[in-house]
Amino acid sequence: MPQGRVLCVTSNFPRWSGDSTTPFVLHLAQDLQSLGWEVHVLAPHAPDAAVSEIIGGVRVERFRYLWPVREQTVCYQGGALINLRKHPTNWLKLPALIAAEILAIARQLPLGHYDLLHSHWILPQGLAGSLARRGKHLPHVLTVHGGDIFGLGGPLMARFKRAALQDADAVTVNSSATETAVKAIGASVRRLARISMGVSVEPLDARQAALAERLRQEHRGAAGPLLVFIGRIVEEKGVEDLLRATRLLAQSAPGRRALIVGEGQDRADMEQLARRLGIADITHFAGWVDAADIPAYLHAGDVFVGPSRTAANGWIEAQGLTLIEAMAVRTPVVATRVGGIVDAVRDGETGLLVDERAPAQIASAVTRLWQNERLRNRVAENAYATAIERFSRRASAEAFSALFADLIGQRVDQGR
Repeated sequence: MPQGRVLCVTSNFPRWSGDSTTPFVLHLAQDLQSLGWEVHVLAPHAPDAAVSEIIGGVRVERFRYLWPVREQTVCYQGGALINLRKHPTNWLKLPALIAAEILAIARQLPLGHYDLLHSHWILPQGLAGSLARRGKHLPHVLTVHGGDIFGLGGPLMARFKRAALQDADAVTVNSSATETAVKAIGASVRRLARISMGVSVEPLDARQAALAERLRQEHRGAAGPLLVFIGRIVEEKGVEDLLRATRLLAQSAPGRRALIVGEGQDRADMEQLARRLGIADITHFAGWVDAADIPAYLHAGDVFVGPSRTAANGWIEAQGLTLIEAMAVRTPVVATRVGGIVDAVRDGETGLLVDERAPAQIASAVTRLWQNERLRNRVAENAYATAIERFSRRASAEAFSALFADLIGQRVDQGR
């Protein structure tokens, strides 16, 4: 007998098997199923995606919100916040997305006989979930990932956020920064829990190890170091600062090279910047790679650089899963001291922290690690231990599982 049936509602989920869309919601669903839960996912449809399918053992239903299908451009491709900022016409499509999502949740709930509703992101899922479950005695967990609380500012959006947060039976946050922001918005949250999203902490398998070695041979100069970045290539991820730091390393680390993995609306601009800086020959833009290959790319690097910035709309890096993944494969991390990054990266202990928009500091930190083997090894081992103890997928799933079971148990007790 399963522990219970969960409807997971999200706007960010792999559109098909092997899709480049960040898979952390899929991973959580899989991990919850390994603990005895039955999880179904409801997500927006996208061009070329199936309406219904099973991915990684998880059943996924996708609702359409615009016709023709090619007009469904609010979600995916970097995320809704990025798409709204880069293409303002997407704001005109937002009401259709929200209305379709409310109807899809309301239709799915009685069909699946669910024990709990789990919404990822305050807007639109949290708000849509709170409206769709009206009149149903069903626990609702709202998970805040960061962009949803830091972005979409203004009085009207704040009212919508407060309404969704106050209606949820429990709100989870992924970091101290996210928790502070949720408290600052002034919502009367019934129950608040900090549960970080988890990363895989398993050792590289034989295929991944072989791939990591091949990547080092292909992208790392004989003298090193190889700097690795993995993420969306958008302004707030700070790829510009990494490129400028790579140029500044010409004196202290002349053999350095940069491997940039990911896609995004600013990729062409960053490739042009690399040419202007004269580092195009030592910078490789790999595009998106299969999620299963990410540990190999991280392990291939000598240093992982996470140069996130605060965006103009207030967005900050709420947790930084990729840098924790780097920690889990013992690749030293240099990251900016913004948002939830500081929960995992303690300066001088589990990595080196720098100010945002500070390429010279990034170059200096990389030089420190590269020239000091003792520091490099100590940081890598401490980081690995932290990833294992605090940020594993198993630990995250167990925390969510305990929360779900408690809420369902309370509902049963109240119904007696």
